[in-house]
Amino acid sequence: MNKQTMFPTGTIQFGITPTGWVNDDFPDIDIGIPFGQIVSEMALAGFAGCSRGHKYPTDTAELKRELDMRDLKMSEPWVSTYFTINDMYEETLANFEKEIKFLQEMQSGDLVLAELGGSSHQQPIALVPNAPKFNDDQWKRLANGLNELGHKANCQGIKMCYHHHMGTGVMTTDEIARLAEMTDPDCVCMCLDTGHLHFAGGNCLDFIESYSDRIKHVHLKNIRQDVMDYSLANNLSFKESILQGVFTVPGDPDGCLDFKEILEALANKNYAGWLVVEAEQDPAKATPLLYAQMARKYLKEITGL
Repeated sequence: MNKQTMFPTGTIQFGITPTGWVNDDFPDIDIGIPFGQIVSEMALAGFAGCSRGHKYPTDTAELKRELDMRDLKMSEPWVSTYFTINDMYEETLANFEKEIKFLQEMQSGDLVLAELGGSSHQQPIALVPNAPKFNDDQWKRLANGLNELGHKANCQGIKMCYHHHMGTGVMTTDEIARLAEMTDPDCVCMCLDTGHLHFAGGNCLDFIESYSDRIKHVHLKNIRQDVMDYSLANNLSFKESILQGVFTVPGDPDGCLDFKEILEALANKNYAGWLVVEAEQDPAKATPLLYAQMARKYLKEITGL
């Protein structure tokens, strides 16, 4: 495929998350880079949008003004659901409705969410062995809850995209398949995260082939294979894996994923939407602007956009 026409003009937007500058799961992975510098460097690197981080202004009008000044749009907020934990339904619904309102006020972006009931990824424990295994009742509650939230999002014209995630009960390809089977494809879209899928033993091309009609949001995360293998062999926690450098950006020669074939597969399935670079890295070791520029340059080279 001619790289200059990989995606039709206007069908995709490149975004980036702030996780290269500061980490939301582990706020102590932080060298003091302020919000203004983070979003300015995102814009300088050539991205059109960004996801939200904990250093961002909480006032939506102020945040939108800051992003507008840099010609950035909001690509997504994150919502954690807890349908598999008893008595957490109301809190989950309240968090969801808050983020729906946020997206309406920002006038851009998709809603990305994941079930964190029992998740090991924010705990100082071995990531994979301690990931939860949902029972049938938990699966039913999760599917019913997601269908309800997805219907609410549809009514507001917002795409709700489920994010499979390391350390959660929807991590492996079998778990992703069960979620897909139990949820309404018209209500519950998919967010493909290339790094999390590979880390969990999955294959990005197979995922695209299986769920192309449901993939409405994409996180482009690269993996350092040697660090991933070490992390799994030594039962590292998610935080320890990040600090060891398991994730990096597309275009990093240390990464193992072939993003040209991944993006070509998405283009062949007529994907349209956000392509968001995400690489949780230690900013003390991986200069955020350098890696953002590396990713954007590479993505332009292979897509022509």
